[in-house]
Amino acid sequence: MSSSATPAETTFDVIVIGAGAIGENVADRVVQGGLSAALVEAELVGGECSYWACMPSKALLRSGAVLRAAQKVGGAREAITGDIDVQAVLNRRNKTVNDYKDDSQAEWVDGAGITLVRGHARFTGVKTLSVTDAQGKVSELTARHAIVVSTGSAALLPEIPGLRDSAPWTSREATSATSIPARLAIMGGGVVGAEMATAYASLGSEVTVLSRSALLSNQEPFAGEMVRDSLVELGADVKIGVSATRVSRDGSGGEVTLTLDDGSELVVDELLVATGRVPNTGDLGLDTIGLDAHSWLAVDDTMLVAPGDNDALGGVWLYATGDVNHRALLTHQGKYQARAAGDVIVARALGKPLSTGPWGAHVATADHEAVPQVTFTDPEVASVGLTEAAATKAGYTVKAVEYNIGWVAGASVTADGYEGTAKMVVDEKRQVVLGVTFVGQDVAELLHSATIAVVGEVPLNRLWHAVPSYPTISEVWLRLLETYGRDASSH
Repeated sequence: MSSSATPAETTFDVIVIGAGAIGENVADRVVQGGLSAALVEAELVGGECSYWACMPSKALLRSGAVLRAAQKVGGAREAITGDIDVQAVLNRRNKTVNDYKDDSQAEWVDGAGITLVRGHARFTGVKTLSVTDAQGKVSELTARHAIVVSTGSAALLPEIPGLRDSAPWTSREATSATSIPARLAIMGGGVVGAEMATAYASLGSEVTVLSRSALLSNQEPFAGEMVRDSLVELGADVKIGVSATRVSRDGSGGEVTLTLDDGSELVVDELLVATGRVPNTGDLGLDTIGLDAHSWLAVDDTMLVAPGDNDALGGVWLYATGDVNHRALLTHQGKYQARAAGDVIVARALGKPLSTGPWGAHVATADHEAVPQVTFTDPEVASVGLTEAAATKAGYTVKAVEYNIGWVAGASVTADGYEGTAKMVVDEKRQVVLGVTFVGQDVAELLHSATIAVVGEVPLNRLWHAVPSYPTISEVWLRLLETYGRDASSH
């Protein structure tokens, strides 16, 4: 990590709090637009995704996925003579996160013409911040045009007696662990819980998942069902509808005992809590500008924090991008917001025309109904847009079709006995795709085609002319259209 330094200048056109992937993108767009920008970071440049979330979690998952993929192909299967090398996986994870050093990221910031200020930022008033560095030295910074909050989110710890005192893992500890616990309980059946259950079961842990509702409950129901079946096959115990009522740890680093609401007890070596997220806004001094501490920052589609009746927010100067605005808690969606926010800040500062209608250059329209997401379980879950239930709830006239991906020729050569499901949700009135879900091996790379279809609102009768290459798994697109029916898509 580079040492902290007081900036030679204390006034910038734009100040971005948080130098994660989202904050970096905001600052980069601002500088490319001709304004000056400072990035304030209290931890590592590159943020949560680079060191404790997206990248290390996928590194932990990848080796097991590759091994199982080889085991599903005759010829390769017979060549496998050993088990997964746990230490090699952890070493590869460490390489992925640059051994938790951010020198290369800081060099990129400098090369992009952005000023990096290390320390913890707090608002002191309109367009003003104090930044306290690791040595306790305080700097005062002022923004001419805008301050952007890109501080992300942190793990939510539910109010369960004894939980906080038991030193549970959050996603950070799970992705940065230096050894694999023999027994791991995971509280939560969302993306983090499902991915880490897959990773740790692959690495040899005896995994127990406690989920109050179905796994991946915001996805199509078959997605969570297929992931649950896969986890059970990996040796995990998946308890649906079961919660902990009390947690205790036997001394420092001892066993963790969970009392469950079905009357049983579960004893493990570590407990991972993955039950949701809270905004990283608690110590930003939001109260100095009339906002509540610990709150999500609601924004409009240009990422501007709406002033309402708050006089401090008048003048169009406070923005929030990424997790902290609670629109779509995904790195790629936050970077998309960052591009819109950076460009609109430049346009407003320089008096340029704004493009703020749906799908304009200065808005994040896709956040509402066109968000893509991959859950890197085994099988992978790749989805974009609305599920059938969400589309129906939103008032669309919906028709949905499913197809067994294993029936596609490309799937049969990808893996012996390939199992997977694809689903397409159609707006019957407009004859466009509202949502697509793929579950199966290697489906992540199918998702961008679906994203283009949803965002582009490509008519079904035109999609018939997008011919999938043979033999690839992408041929499932043709099969979905055939299942829907060409006559139905021609009206």
